[in-house]
Amino acid sequence: MDEEFLSDLEGVAETDGRYAKAAYLFLYDALQYTVGKHGKTSLAKEQRHIGGVDLLHGVAEYALDRFGPLAFTVLHHWGVTKTEDFGNIVFNLVDAKLMSKTEDDRPQDFVDVFDFEEAFNWKKRRTEIRNLA
Repeated sequence: MDEEFLSDLEGVAETDGRYAKAAYLFLYDALQYTVGKHGKTSLAKEQRHIGGVDLLHGVAEYALDRFGPLAFTVLHHWGVTKTEDFGNIVFNLVDAKLMSKTEDDRPQDFVDVFDFEEAFNWKKRRTEIRNLA
């Protein structure tokens, strides 16, 4: 990320004030992770679109991979307590022209997609992984 982008992103976070700058940076990284997971990295920028639900599932996976059992705590510390919060961050970035959207993308796509406590339950995730092995 270049300095101008980081400065613009910081400005968006400060203007909104609900979420830590780190939450914005994390979401941007989680988007890149999700684009890669969906095999879209090598596509043209216009073809790399990820919808809200897919992005949220990528965010959850990335958070658990990055922060492990502390994912829930870290997100709460940043002011992110529900899926809608990530939608607010996305649309703040869209409004600032730091992210793009399609005509079909709506803030409502991010509302109540999953329960935070359940999605970031580390013990449950580890049990699921063991059961797959």
